[in-house]
Amino acid sequence: MKTSLLLSVIFILSGCVIGTSSEIKTAEKLLKQFKCSNIETTELTHSSMTSFHEHSLAVSKEKATSYVESYKSGNELFKIPLDQVVQQQYDVYKSACESLGGVQQTETENIPH
Repeated sequence: MKTSLLLSVIFILSGCVIGTSSEIKTAEKLLKQFKCSNIETTELTHSSMTSFHEHSLAVSKEKATSYVESYKSGNELFKIPLDQVVQQQYDVYKSACESLGGVQQTETENIPH
């Protein structure tokens, strides 16, 4: 009885580790897409809107990077999968990039879950 309970616990824990590892790999691939090009900051008219989008661009990438590092350290911050959290930050990043007149360097939109 104790052996089967122990094996069950080991199986469940290893499943969680494998699932988390897969989420981290997917999130890291998505993190590599946080690239915005063709923004000429010298040509932008600086207003509260451009400042907002520039701030969103920096903060969303910083948050996503921080979340991935936290998960690598074993700290699960959210009840939803990490790759979904990073996807949400990527959507904010992409929107800010486009609002500043920039374009994403890669055409891959979403990484399948």
